[in-house]
Amino acid sequence: KYRRDKPWDSEDIDHWKVEPFQKGEMKGALLEESSFATLFPKYREQYLRQAWPVVTKEFDKFGLGCELNLVEGSMTVKTTRKTWDPYVVLKGRDVIKLLARSVSAEQAVKALQDDVQVDIIKISGLVRNKDRFVKRRQRLLGPNGSTLKALELLTGCYILVQGNTVAVMGSFQGLKQARKVIVDCMNNVHPIYNIKTLMIRRELAKDEQLKNENWDRFLPKFKKKNVKSKKPQADAPKYKKEYTPFPPPQQPSKVDAQLESGEYFLSDKERKDRAKAARADENKRSKELRDKEKAAVLVPPKEKRAKRSAEPADTEGAANPATVIKKRMGAAAFSGAGAKKSSASDFLMKPI
Repeated sequence: KYRRDKPWDSEDIDHWKVEPFQKGEMKGALLEESSFATLFPKYREQYLRQAWPVVTKEFDKFGLGCELNLVEGSMTVKTTRKTWDPYVVLKGRDVIKLLARSVSAEQAVKALQDDVQVDIIKISGLVRNKDRFVKRRQRLLGPNGSTLKALELLTGCYILVQGNTVAVMGSFQGLKQARKVIVDCMNNVHPIYNIKTLMIRRELAKDEQLKNENWDRFLPKFKKKNVKSKKPQADAPKYKKEYTPFPPPQQPSKVDAQLESGEYFLSDKERKDRAKAARADENKRSKELRDKEKAAVLVPPKEKRAKRSAEPADTEGAANPATVIKKRMGAAAFSGAGAKKSSASDFLMKPI
């Protein structure tokens, strides 16, 4: 019944496109004055005082009035009889919100453009633990702001993390993507997972064949894993004490200890002198221990002695060829009663 063809709606129409509102389209002036005010922190007072002429000049182009109250610490934007865009007062409200959140004036006045939207995300209530909140906020920034820069390039938005809020400026699509990444990051989902998904979507959008198909098969699917923290190791099992109906013996009090050592009968001066002497003895022992540790570093290590061979080197045999020949021929050739006599020709025939 309701799924009828709409002749005014076709695939060529970009539903995300914002048509600019031109001067002269609104017939007549506004009948009622609309105004918005916001407070700003004390540290922004000096900068706002210097940059307020730039803001006033931009508001005058749209016929808006603005006021900076330094006594109350507030900024106000309102419509006038010269305002020719009825929606621009909401844009002006976003501008003063950005100025209060430490955005520069040159960047904040860009919110007056029709194709620029503003979203201020409050992240302080998403994490209860303060230390955990600081770590996750730093995770959103990344090392040297690299993660935030990558998110700005993929979403086409200007992102500023300041205190408990994140200010985002860009298109509707970019604001939706940036909000999802920021909220997931505060819910303990690392931004790199969403950034990877955005990169894949960006490449698929460029492909004409896959442009109008389902992308679920291309997108990564990350499973959430609950990593169990290591429990402290249990100490050695303690033996259960035997039950006894009698209470433990009473420990001696401080006065009893003083009476036992004789300190109770000393005067205040003698107690101070005894405590001073005890401290001096303790300092002396500590100094001696430190001196021993320092001296131990200066003691040279013992040198290892070279191992001597079991048998001395036969230097004489190396120098005398006759000794070498005697060893080869054997001791029997030179000594013994029944040894065979050998001539000089025998020595010449055998190689040395």
